[in-house]
Amino acid sequence: MAIDVKQIGEKVKKESALLEKIKGEFARVIVGQEYLIDRLLIGLLCNNHVLIEGVPGLAKTLAVTTLSRTIRASFQRIQFTPDLLPADLLGTLIYNPRSGDFTTKKGPIFANIILADEINRAPAKVQSALLEAMQERQITIGSETHLLDDPFMVLATQNPIEQEGTYPLPEAQIDRFMLKLKVTYPNREQEKEILKKMGGSSPDTDVDAVVEPSDIKRLRKLNDEIYMDEKIEDYILDIVQATRNPEKYGLEISDLIQYGASPRATLFLAMASRAYAFLQGRGYVTPQDIKSIGMDVLRHRVIITYEAEAEEKTPEDIVSLIFDNVPVP
Repeated sequence: MAIDVKQIGEKVKKESALLEKIKGEFARVIVGQEYLIDRLLIGLLCNNHVLIEGVPGLAKTLAVTTLSRTIRASFQRIQFTPDLLPADLLGTLIYNPRSGDFTTKKGPIFANIILADEINRAPAKVQSALLEAMQERQITIGSETHLLDDPFMVLATQNPIEQEGTYPLPEAQIDRFMLKLKVTYPNREQEKEILKKMGGSSPDTDVDAVVEPSDIKRLRKLNDEIYMDEKIEDYILDIVQATRNPEKYGLEISDLIQYGASPRATLFLAMASRAYAFLQGRGYVTPQDIKSIGMDVLRHRVIITYEAEAEEKTPEDIVSLIFDNVPVP
């Protein structure tokens, strides 16, 4: 197995050049935000969806737009509003009075990369319209089912501070996002660089398309080959199980957890850990990879109780406690 891991590592180092090209294009228009950029690339490698939360002005939308422009793929930005209808997203059937037939008019969801901007501003029926697309990667309009293109990613943003007139995402939908990111302010040095680079009336935001969809498929296939030892798999299972039965791991926090992480968390944690190792240029997963990406996989899957809220505990606090106490292999 050591020989195989070495070969995988050599492939990863070779293919990492493509990811560095994408990062290079990001650096042309975005200062800092390495955390956000790395997680977007992890979502891309895992063929999955990402929810980005942060106050306005932190380059969330710019980062998603830049990612789409570095890949020769179709992109649609959908601004979610309270008056949006499912048909505005998915498409609808149009009646032709001459022929007496209905024809399908496809909506903006039929693109490779979807930016669902301020997703929590749309009502539940619009949010739920995304469920089939995100899980089955297909859309049903009338009696016809249409397959979505590959790659297909939903990158959604939401604002955590302005909650008036918003609709919290239902648990069934939020669980379909592989990662939930919390984007923070840049530091002083980064903000000074932002001021110099973007302070003019016409900042340069041009980037080049450096990756083909076929390249993404090849990277994903290699990502699936990254070696994960059985002890690492058991560690992932222990982490997820500890969110459901914390007392088995010596944690007296059962009264703080209403619902633990779903089996989807186990799958996503394994996939994301492989992708994180890929970004580090390794062909194998370490426990630190799981710790590094685990918060983004679990923070929206651990539902806390009213008692936890009364004690001012957050899901992040619970997840951190689990990572601190579950034995590392």
